[in-house]
Amino acid sequence: MKPILWALKRDLAIALRSRAEVVLTLVFFLLIACLFPLATSPSSALLKQIGPGITWVSALLAILLSLPRLFAADYADGSLEQMLLSPAPLPALIAGKVLAHWLSNCLPLILLSPLIGMQYGLGAREIAVLSFAIALGSPILIWFGAMTSALTLGARGGGALLALLVLPLTVPVLIFGAGAVDADSSGIGASGHFSLLGAGFLLVWVFGPWVTALAVRISHE
Repeated sequence: MKPILWALKRDLAIALRSRAEVVLTLVFFLLIACLFPLATSPSSALLKQIGPGITWVSALLAILLSLPRLFAADYADGSLEQMLLSPAPLPALIAGKVLAHWLSNCLPLILLSPLIGMQYGLGAREIAVLSFAIALGSPILIWFGAMTSALTLGARGGGALLALLVLPLTVPVLIFGAGAVDADSSGIGASGHFSLLGAGFLLVWVFGPWVTALAVRISHE
């Protein structure tokens, strides 16, 4: 736990010193979610139907915007190489970094998602389902991005390559995350969607640190 806590505290301190980048992610999330209604019909029924999907897509794009910051600075200043040479287990250090990235970039999105849900006319129960689905699904998106970001370290055009590699992996998460609200509203219940998102949540936290650590080592060889 010590390497995880060390990396968590370090990256949270860095995030606090670069609050402008975190705020940029939040503003980007809000702008995307607020611009969609301007390009569609003002019908309340339509907005309520597309609201969960738009919120998820907005969250995904905001997360993609933040992903290059996960390893880029440490790679540029040599900190990542020091982590590779450190006696502390690299998967634990990466787990701390990813947890700090989720707390600083995704947790604010989850806290703001009820505001987006209210804008689209969602009820209290629907907003709760949407927020819980994002809370379960966002770590999966972050870990997919971490694995891909580690593989593209130092690559020319790494940001565009990162987006191209991550987006196909996120499709199941978007389907089950946005579908949870529709399933709950139709009376089917969102438990099946939550179970699948929960399974993915557990899998990425168990295997994500090891896969990402391997990708970091491959990038440095």
